[in-house]
Formats: sequence, structure tokens, C-alpha cells
Amino acid sequence: MSEFLVYFNIGLKHVLDINAYDHVLFLMALVIPFAFKDWKKVLILVSLFTVGHTLALILSVYGVVRIDENLVEFLIPITILITALFYLFTAGKTSKNESITFVAVITLCFGVIHGLGFSNYFKTILPGSASDKLIPLLEFALGIEVAQLIVVLVVLILSYIVQTFFRFSKRDWALVLSAFTIGVVLPMLIESEIWSR
Repeated sequence: MSEFLVYFNIGLKHVLDINAYDHVLFLMALVIPFAFKDWKKVLILVSLFTVGHTLALILSVYGVVRIDENLVEFLIPITILITALFYLFTAGKTSKNESITFVAVITLCFGVIHGLGFSNYFKTILPGSASDKLIPLLEFALGIEVAQLIVVLVVLILSYIVQTFFRFSKRDWALVLSAFTIGVVLPMLIESEIWSR
């Protein structure tokens, strides 16, 4: 297997790993109000998340940023909860022409937090010298982006099916998906190791 595929596959598995479902949960929460016709906005948000994630990895791998792992593991479910709560309380209230600036900035910041959560593991698998690290980081980022697009596509297909065949309104679907996400993420927060300090 080529080196490109090694890091690309690590990126894919990082998102699609069933045991590390926090990334999938965040993506679900992120695309709650969107449909296929909003594909440009969705692509921008997913890409911003990847940029934030990659930026955090670069800063961490090169030793610019160091952060307590338990704090990051606590902040990740917080990002999911905030996103789901935002859409829970704004379901059915957004206009078609609304700017995604607020959500875009938050998504970029959340990407940084999620990237920091993976940085310790990623540092252990990278080549030794600083000059050898950038290309694997970018290959990994490409794997992340493709995996995120797969997740988003599945969520959008599910949204289409539920809203078209089961006649859920867009608002009701947003409420259901937001509530589901909140219900899954709350135990993650409660069981966080940050409370045992």
C-alpha cells in the first residue's frame, strides 16, 4: 500500500470508526437543517471543519499548541451539544437566504477542537523529521474530507427519505434529529474523565 493510501485510510477510519462516533454525531448535528439543494453550504461547512481539524493537527504536531487531552475529550461532546441545541431552538425559524457565517465560524472552531482530540495519536504515527510531516498530514486531511462527505451524504439521503416518504416536515425532522443527538451526547459528557479530577 502506498504511503498516500496509508494516511488517507487513517483519515477515513478516523471519521468512520463505529467506536469513535463523536465525529459522525457532530456531522449529523451540523447538517440537520440542510437538504440536497443546499449542497454548496454543506460542502463549505464540511470543508471548514476539515480545515480547522487539519490546522489543529499541524499546530499540535509541530509543538505550537499543547492542550490537556481530558479537556479536549470533554470539549468535543460540548461542540456536538451546542450544535444540536442551536438547531433544536432554531428549527423552522431560519429563512432560505440566511447567511451561514455564524455556523461557519463555529464549525471552524469546532474543527480545531476535534483535531486536537486526535493529535496525540497522530503524532505517534508520523515520520520523525519535521519536513516529513506535512504531506502525511495533508493526505490524512483528504481522507477526513472524503469520509465526512460520505457521512453527510448518508444523513442527507436519510433526511430526504424521512421527509418525502414518511411526510415529516423539515422542522419536525430537525427537532427529532437534534433531540436524538443530544440524547446520545449527554452520557458522553456525564462519563467524561474531567469530572474525576
